[in-house]
This record gives sequence, structure tokens and C-alpha cells, in this order.
Amino acid sequence: MRLTIILVGPARAENVGAAARAMKTMGFRELRIVDSEAHLAPPARWVAHGSGDILDGITTYPTLAEALHDVDFTVATTARSRARFHYYATPQQLLPLLEEKAQWMNHTALVFGREDAGLTNEELALADVLTGVPMAADYPSLNLGQSVMVYCYQLASLMQQTAPAAAAADHHQLQALRTRTLALLSRLGVEDDAKLADWLSQRLGLLQQRDTAMLHRLLHDIEKKPARIKLCHIFYLWMCMLFYELVFR
Repeated sequence: MRLTIILVGPARAENVGAAARAMKTMGFRELRIVDSEAHLAPPARWVAHGSGDILDGITTYPTLAEALHDVDFTVATTARSRARFHYYATPQQLLPLLEEKAQWMNHTALVFGREDAGLTNEELALADVLTGVPMAADYPSLNLGQSVMVYCYQLASLMQQTAPAAAAADHHQLQALRTRTLALLSRLGVEDDAKLADWLSQRLGLLQQRDTAMLHRLLHDIEKKPARIKLCHIFYLWMCMLFYELVFR
């Protein structure tokens, strides 16, 4: 599976070096950096210690959106309090989720925010799933290098898997489904319900390939005959059933 690590706005070269070292140790190879040149400072290479090839292969981007230009599925790290209505996974819960995604998506990214402020709300909105490391309340903090190591360790088995090549139509299914779902909310006159739209956007990231394809078929029928209110009701009930399955299974 291709899994890229993305660091957004890292301020300290030492943290970039520690992230590169954690990646190399656990078998990860691809590192992207957004809006920072910290990796060019000597301390990054000192701390990387044997992981210079990771630093040499870094690609940089001015924005997170541009760094995700070829990514099919995005996981972003954040504090639990920032998740709002979003699904929030622990590192352990991410593993089976990404194992399933690897069967029909080519490229996943794991995004880490700034050391002092994390990711902005606009950057979090680009993610399919949010994640964070549960910590003791008396010391609720990990530095950037430690966070990268926790996730690389937990997800290392993904790098050993050779997934079947995903068809081009398959790995774009989720992105297309988001677009169609938001368009349907607009046609139903509920596009201003930010809570509903936010909830739907995050839950769609948890769908398996079979459910994604089925929902595409349902939306296709609704789009052909938008006056068929019963189909809209089916769509609503289907999403409710999905919610309960995800929460209580």
C-alpha cells in the first residue's frame, strides 16, 4: 500500500528529522512537507541519523490541498476536542479501516499538523477520517516526532501488503460520492444544515467499497427522478442504518 506522511508547517528541524527516522525504522518512504523549509536546516539531518534518504526525497507544497493532489484517502491527526461531529479513530482502529481501503484505493496520506496549533479547520475539512492518540489527562501531549512514530509503528504492517491494483474508477468512487451527496442535499433544500453535511462527509469516509457502490446506485436513481420522494426517504433511512452499524457494531 502506498502511504504518504505529510507534515504541515513544521517549525523545528529536529522534529522533521525525528519523523524521518521513525518512518525509516518502520518501512515508510514518502514524506511531504507543507509551507516549511525546516527540513533544510542541519539539525534535521543530525536527528534523522541514517534516514537521510527520507529527507532527500521530501517534496514540498505551499498548501495541504496541493499536497493531497494525488491522494485517494486522507487521514488527519488532531485533538479529540477538534473532531466535532467527525468520526474519530484511534491508531488501532485505523489499521482495519486502511486495510479495507487498500483493496480499492491506491494512495493514502496521513497528515500531521503544526507543533503549536495543529491543523486549521479548513485543513481538517480535507480529511476523510480524523484520528488522535489517547493520552493520560495529566500530560495530554506528544511532540511531532513521537506522534509520527506511534502511527508508523501501528500501521507498519500496511507497508508489507501488496494490494490488488485498484481500477481507476474505483479509487475515485469516494470523492465522487461526496460530490453527489452534497448536490443531493442542495436539491432537497437542506444544504444549509452544516451539522448534517459535516456528519455525512465524515461518515462517508468509513464506507467499504460495496457500500460505496450501492449508495452510488441509489443516488443515481434519485438523480434521474428527483420527484420520487420515497427514494429520498430510503436514502435517509439508509444513512441512519449506516450510522447505527458504525457506532454499535
